Amino acid sequence: MAIKTTFGEYFKAKRIEKGFTLREFCKKYGLDPGNISKLERGLLPPPASREKLEEYATFLGLKKGSDEWLEFFDRAAASRGELPKDFLDDDEVLKALPIIFRTIRGKKVSREMLNELIDKIRRT
Repeated sequence: MAIKTTFGEYFKAKRIEKGFTLREFCKKYGLDPGNISKLERGLLPPPASREKLEEYATFLGLKKGSDEWLEFFDRAAASRGELPKDFLDDDEVLKALPIIFRTIRGKKVSREMLNELIDKIRRT
């Protein structure tokens, strides 16, 4: 059974954007094509190691601190069933999470409402 594939799909899309086939990418960076293929298809979870994720992000040409960089790490955490580490390090965000979860569970949240909620969290 496949693990949530959002991380793997994102990884693959970024690799393709860089113009690499799977084998070319793996050869250039000394990676195992079988493992990267499984990662991209959601058969392997994203690595838990921050260092390994940073290595992959760098190979994919993601600029440290950019929105793409953050999305890469957020998708990795979500695919592992975790919250992003920076959420866990921010007391104000942690206080808001139960409200966010209840809101999302309680009713269908529109994209606009979700964006509004994100803006509120960022201002906290």
